[in-house]
Amino acid sequence: MAAGKLYIVATPVGNLEDITLRALRILKEVDLIAAEDTRHSLKLLNHYAIAKPLISYWSEKEKVKAGEILGKLHSGLSVALISDAGTPGISDPGAVLIKRAVEEKIDVIPIPGPSAFVSALSVAGLPTEEFTFLGFLPSKGGQRHKRLTELKHERRTLIFYEAPHRLMKALSDMLEILGERRAALAKEISKLHEEILRGTIAEVIHALQSRMIAGEYVIIVEGFHQDRSTIEEALCEVNSLMKKGLGRKEAVKAVAEGYEISKKELYDKSLSVNTT
Repeated sequence: MAAGKLYIVATPVGNLEDITLRALRILKEVDLIAAEDTRHSLKLLNHYAIAKPLISYWSEKEKVKAGEILGKLHSGLSVALISDAGTPGISDPGAVLIKRAVEEKIDVIPIPGPSAFVSALSVAGLPTEEFTFLGFLPSKGGQRHKRLTELKHERRTLIFYEAPHRLMKALSDMLEILGERRAALAKEISKLHEEILRGTIAEVIHALQSRMIAGEYVIIVEGFHQDRSTIEEALCEVNSLMKKGLGRKEAVKAVAEGYEISKKELYDKSLSVNTT
C-alpha cells in the first residue's frame, strides 16, 4: 500500500477569512488533521463546517506524536498538519514531523497561506530586499543579550516574535545593544485590536507606556549600517564584544562583516593592540 501524503496547511493568524480555497479543500479531503491544539483548531474547522478526526500535535510531545502520525501515513492515510495560527514549523510545532516524513520518503506538500512575520514586514516601512527571521529571542536576560550582541552588525532587516510579558525587556535590550534604529511593532495581526507602531526603538518603547501590552507581537528592526568607518572604530567594537564574552575570532567576524573590513586585517590589528 502506498503511503499517504502529508499536507502542511497554513491557517489564519487571526481573521478566519484569511484562508485559501485550496487550504479549505485539503482540510475537507484528508483522512486526518493533526493540530497543535485541537480545541483551538475546532473554532476554524467548525466555522467552515469541516468534520474530520483530529489528533493533537504539540511541541512537548512532538517526537512521540510524530511517530504516531507517521504510522498513519504509512498505512495509506492522508494527513493535514496545522498549527494554532500561521504556517506549521515556523516558530510552531511541525519541524520534527516534516523532517522524519522527508527522511521516510513520504510526500510533503505545502499549502501556502498566512504568516504573521511576512504580513508585519509588508507594512513595516523598513527594507524588505533582505531580511532575517529569528523567531523568539531567549527568555533569559543573559542569553538574550548574547544573541542580540551577535546580531549587532547584521545588515539585513531583523524580525522577531515576542511574548507580551517579555516585550518591554526585549525592546530595552535592543535599544541598549543595537542602538537607536528605526523599528516597527505589529500587534495582533488581522485581529480586532491590530495595531502597527512605527518609529525608532525608543519611540516605540515610549508609545507602549500608554498602552495595554497584551496579545501577539512581531518586532521588526532595521539592520546595521554605517556609511563611513575606520579600523580604529572597528577595533573598539572588537574590544567591546570580547569584554561581553565573545572570542576574538567570533568578535572579529561579526565586526568585519558590519564594517566591510577584511577579517584577516582586523584580526591581525586586534593582536597588535591591547583589546582585552
